Amino acid sequence: MGSGLAAGSVRSRYLVYFQYLGTDFNGVAAVRGAQRAAGVQNYLEEAAEGLKSVVPVKFTISSRTDAGVHALSNAAHLDVQRRSGQPPFSPEVLTQALNTHLRHPAIRVLKAFRVPSDFHARYSATSRTYLYRLATGCPQYDQLPVFERNRCWALQADCLDVAAMQEAAHHLLGTHDFSAFQSTGSPSSSSVRTLRRASVSPGPASPFVLPQESSCPPAVGSGGRRERPFPEGSQPCPELPTCWTDLGSHRKGPVGPWFRPSLTGCGG
Repeated sequence: MGSGLAAGSVRSRYLVYFQYLGTDFNGVAAVRGAQRAAGVQNYLEEAAEGLKSVVPVKFTISSRTDAGVHALSNAAHLDVQRRSGQPPFSPEVLTQALNTHLRHPAIRVLKAFRVPSDFHARYSATSRTYLYRLATGCPQYDQLPVFERNRCWALQADCLDVAAMQEAAHHLLGTHDFSAFQSTGSPSSSSVRTLRRASVSPGPASPFVLPQESSCPPAVGSGGRRERPFPEGSQPCPELPTCWTDLGSHRKGPVGPWFRPSLTGCGG
């Protein structure tokens, strides 16, 4: 029947929310071909084979993440086409089935919803939220508590000037061209983004470490774009918007993992 629906079969579209620890993955997008690396999408689509869809299930990811980046709640849509006479899966059954067949313990499907056939996980999303976790007073990365490794960025500075960082973050609000932060060869058609909220605040010490053992507790959680932190007592650039190119081209040291906590407003 070519590309058409099998006679009598019903195709249903679902929106799924899922989370993952990105340490073991080459990003969220599927890696095609005979490469050893794998993306989160590879495991999700492998799990979806257990749904026995007439047409192989493909996940359309709402937002891509790079290698090592975690997500508390990313989103995707998928189509499941069951055989004639079989009713669509309920969202609860779909969620349970995907989790049952997932082979990687660092991925979990959180929830599923039935959505219209014209819904698109990427183009229907209205906002994205990022969380950056920094740990101060860590001259060496291996000084981080073992439960915090790969979950925060270790800094040598003993403390950070949170007030200065808050002031700098305020300059990032609004619609701006973030091309200075864009990777060379990025497939994105535009580097213009609107930042609605950016906050910087001290965070609690790691809940996994006894106080006397926590030599490098995560100190600051920062929501927003990637930026260089200000050590205590320093001053942010008074004309910060004109300094973005300098900030983007003079980043030094490893960029630690960050979280994409949620994608909101995925309505039709």
